[in-house]
Amino acid sequence: MALGMFRSAAILGLLAAVGPFAIDMYLPALPAIAADLDTSVAATQATLTAYFVAFGLSQLVYGPWADQAGRKAPLYFGLMIFAIGSVGSFLSPSIEWLTFSRFVQGLGGAVVMVVPRAIIRDLHTGNDATRLMAMIMLVISVSPMLAPLAGSLLILVFDWRAIFVVLGLATFASLAVTHFALPETLAPEKRVPVNLRSLLRGSKRLLTDRAFMGLTLVGGFGMASFFVFIASASFVYTGQFGLSPIQFSLAFALNAVGFFAASQAAAPLGERIGMGRTVSIATAGFAAATTLLVVLVLAGMVSLPLLIGMLFIANACLGLVIPTTMVMALDEHGEIAGLASSLGGTLQMLAGGLMISLTAPFFDGTATPMVVAIFICGILAFAISRVVLTSRETVSASS
Repeated sequence: MALGMFRSAAILGLLAAVGPFAIDMYLPALPAIAADLDTSVAATQATLTAYFVAFGLSQLVYGPWADQAGRKAPLYFGLMIFAIGSVGSFLSPSIEWLTFSRFVQGLGGAVVMVVPRAIIRDLHTGNDATRLMAMIMLVISVSPMLAPLAGSLLILVFDWRAIFVVLGLATFASLAVTHFALPETLAPEKRVPVNLRSLLRGSKRLLTDRAFMGLTLVGGFGMASFFVFIASASFVYTGQFGLSPIQFSLAFALNAVGFFAASQAAAPLGERIGMGRTVSIATAGFAAATTLLVVLVLAGMVSLPLLIGMLFIANACLGLVIPTTMVMALDEHGEIAGLASSLGGTLQMLAGGLMISLTAPFFDGTATPMVVAIFICGILAFAISRVVLTSRETVSASS
């Protein structure tokens, strides 16, 4: 039975928010973790990279599994793995232990990225799917607005380990939502038996689909820019600009508001001017904003209001790009939506982890390395969008 649009958005949004909460609530704690575990900034950032890499790779398992067994079984398993990682993170005596525990968390947390996207494809396509994706992002938007602030308050009252107690409790709440509120959306007759041959065949189809790969990479480099910001912002805002953890949380929330507010316009714009045109305009805006920002920062004109303002504009453009490209990439692959969602998610998360790893050696506590990396992501997203959208228009015109 199909879920109503608003009910779907509320349930799937609450599930999907678990992954972002594990990142956003953790961000204000990064400087405290570095001090408490007597480690470097790069080593502390590696705990985020480990989460992103595990989050990306494990999606390759959850997608095919969801196509074969239905959508709920992988959710139960992944959320339990996430809970185990939360316990390990709470008990961490060293940065190595914490990095491994965050990796385990990422292995479980990936399920709330893959399965909700596949459920969306079960229920809707086209602009309806974009509208549902945007509504889910509206629910998720609670995370960057409230999670860092909640993390800061937990650090003040307790210490950084309390964050993982809250994440563990949130995981069990998600298990309850999955069991009691989420119906199975993939009928048994539509399930796809998974074996090595079918996986290879489906993966080959996706990897050689120029539109799927192009749209995935456009969204991937957009997400990678946000991951770079996530990994660096707490050190930049508290170090270079002297913000307290709570002040950082508010600044971070403001930057994230642009993304989620703009995402609500993705479906209406897609209906009015077309989804491809929406992505084209938004990637151009993202590239322009990040180019102007890097020029000003390299010219020595960096200030906190400038940084927050320009990133607000850039993230607003991403709010149009990411939900639209996710939907467009899956539109032609409904029968392997789980595999397509997982492969696309893996490529996007690996792009984010790669950009963090490439940026970390150059990080000097200032905004410059962060801004340069975000600029590179903006240019790559813009360039790839030009190629893939031009190709789609050519195919549409000739058919």
